[in-house]
Amino acid sequence: MIPNIDPKQLKNMMAKMGIKSSEVPARRVVIEGDDKEIVIENPQILAIEAQGTVSFQISGNIIEKEKKTVVEITEDDIKTVMEQAGVSDRQSALNALQETNGDIAEAIMKLKGGRS
Repeated sequence: MIPNIDPKQLKNMMAKMGIKSSEVPARRVVIEGDDKEIVIENPQILAIEAQGTVSFQISGNIIEKEKKTVVEITEDDIKTVMEQAGVSDRQSALNALQETNGDIAEAIMKLKGGRS
């Protein structure tokens, strides 16, 4: 902010320039990235509208979390890996699929490569 200016005066000045601002009530803000999430607890959010565009200024308690990808592995995937890799142990096929994030071809190659 600009020092020594009353917030009310600043808001009036912004209004004269066509800039509107308003507080947005929220309990938390989550920003989802490809590999992590940024969670802002107890946020103070200011929506600023100028020239038809709205932007947000957010402050609060920031927590960064690594994103865990959940891969759905079906029974058919496990059976395919078991058949193609020539293994009879269901758990080995499941482990290989989990280690390769559900990539069937890679899981088969992993199991076949381990028995050479």
